[in-house]
Amino acid sequence: MVALIGDLGAGKTTLVRGAARALGVTDHVTSPTFTLAQTYQGRLPIAHLDAYRLGQVDEEEAELALAAAGPGAVVFLEWPDALGDTFDAPAITVTIDHTGADGRALQIDVVDDAQHAALSAALAAGGLA
Repeated sequence: MVALIGDLGAGKTTLVRGAARALGVTDHVTSPTFTLAQTYQGRLPIAHLDAYRLGQVDEEEAELALAAAGPGAVVFLEWPDALGDTFDAPAITVTIDHTGADGRALQIDVVDDAQHAALSAALAAGGLA
């Protein structure tokens, strides 16, 4: 799971849109603010969840949302703090901050060393590291 943290308009959905394109999604990627979840099929299934408008979500509702994505899905979760301890800790947390005008600063925290190495290699290959 990739937790996305940032103010309204920070670019969380834009980041998911870019990741989905990189994974081969050709559908229009939209914010799931009013639908809770959007799913997409690329080289891997993708689930984009938005907890912004949720109150408390029980474990069953959370499991249903994840099950809709299917096994092996890459799950992007906006506003993870709204869900409390409903999900396990995310493997990756991306914090997006406005830096003025159209600028953004991203902080990426990765829990697993192997995932950290893979992400670092991907960023370096894309000229971003």
